[in-house]
Amino acid sequence: MSALDALTPQTPAAAEVTGEAGLGPWHAAWRRLRRNPSGIVGAVLVLLFVLVAIAAPLLAPYRPATAEWFGEVTPTQVPGPSEDHPLGLDSFGSDLLTQLIYGARSSLVIGVVSTAIGLAAGALLGVLAGGIGGWVDTLVMRVVDVLLSIPSLLLAVSIAAVLDRGSFSIMLAISAAQVPIFARLLRASLLAQRGQDYVVALKSLGLRQRRIVVGHMLPNSLGPVLVQATLTLATAVIEVAALSFLGLGDPDPAVAEWGRMLVTAQARLDQAPMLAIYPGLAIAVTALGFTLLGEALREALDPRSSR
Repeated sequence: MSALDALTPQTPAAAEVTGEAGLGPWHAAWRRLRRNPSGIVGAVLVLLFVLVAIAAPLLAPYRPATAEWFGEVTPTQVPGPSEDHPLGLDSFGSDLLTQLIYGARSSLVIGVVSTAIGLAAGALLGVLAGGIGGWVDTLVMRVVDVLLSIPSLLLAVSIAAVLDRGSFSIMLAISAAQVPIFARLLRASLLAQRGQDYVVALKSLGLRQRRIVVGHMLPNSLGPVLVQATLTLATAVIEVAALSFLGLGDPDPAVAEWGRMLVTAQARLDQAPMLAIYPGLAIAVTALGFTLLGEALREALDPRSSR
């Protein structure tokens, strides 16, 4: 039995109903994903977000945090859209469109790196708990339970406040809040694999426990974890903005962040509400894209959810 077959078992009846008889599990999952309208919308939003973040120097009309138009900003008025500034200026005289584009790059880098760190650490704990079991499982899960008892945002704020302000501190803070989620999910997936026929057969052949866990059980258990990683990216984007909003982000004013843009917009809400609406929409649309894509992946990898 391959890792793919163990991950997405599909009965002949289900395959016949969905018209996927004879297709491999990944091929069938890809086919279900392509027919999911919300998945397509989510993939388009995520792809657009990634492209904007990567191509920021090419798309942005100016350099970030360029305040050469500060003289045009008055205590009672912030210049709106113009030919040179499609979205207008912010409170510091910087081009608002440029700040939004470079803010996407900051959110992407911090979100992806923090999720990768949380996934790696959580996977290590999950493998120790679900693969070894016994007192190791008990010890690891008690630590995970303690972390889960603390709200994720509160835990991230506490860690970021202890460390020095900066992007690296935010990455560590967000990843620490994600570790228990991945650990429990991977442990549950590994425990579900223990009673599978292929695991019993491998044990009867005399394979060592470590080889069975790492070489066979772990690949079969990564599907739900990868889906959760996609969903966690949506939460990471929101938490990056939240920590920046609380003043725990990068202190360098040249680093554009959506959360910091929301902070600076508070004093100008009555004069220029778009200063808060634009970054707020950017955060909401990005989180929505990752959420839709993650839910579509979950449904695509689970044939029982197919109609």
